Amino acid sequence: VEALAQKTLSTYGRIDVLVNNAGLMPLSPLDELKVEEWDQMIDVNIKGVLYGIAAVLPTMRQQKSGHVINLSSVAGHQVFLAGAVYCATKFAVRAISEGLRLESNGEIRSTNISPGAIATELTTTISDKDTAARMNAFYEIAIDADSIARAIAFAIEQPSDVDVNEMIIRPTRQ
Repeated sequence: VEALAQKTLSTYGRIDVLVNNAGLMPLSPLDELKVEEWDQMIDVNIKGVLYGIAAVLPTMRQQKSGHVINLSSVAGHQVFLAGAVYCATKFAVRAISEGLRLESNGEIRSTNISPGAIATELTTTISDKDTAARMNAFYEIAIDADSIARAIAFAIEQPSDVDVNEMIIRPTRQ
């Protein structure tokens, strides 16, 4: 991420927007003790967001402008069966987004987008068979990822004195 930020800065002279959109969802009941999967989720879903911010924050501070968009999840608003660790990581993304907003002194915009069921490969990371079957059935209502892209574009397109802090986007049937 740091190399990408440096390449962007050297090519364009500034960094205006970061979209943090990495995430894994290997859901399982806590009793399954899938500690390695917990570690992986924490590394990607929380540390990945922090590392992305760390790569652009010094530049955005120097510019006195920028916009960080973090992709959380509806799971960052409500805990669900077999999702305790995943939900915890997505609650953390919301907290990080709000912390960045509070610390930005009005110079850096921070947007948290919480998707619901979106047609992506996210459910392929679920190793627990029962949970995978339940989530795959649930995801039959999933909407296209371009819905999230439009939400991102909406947040970016706002005037610099407008900060869209949070959006929840999910299928109407969810």
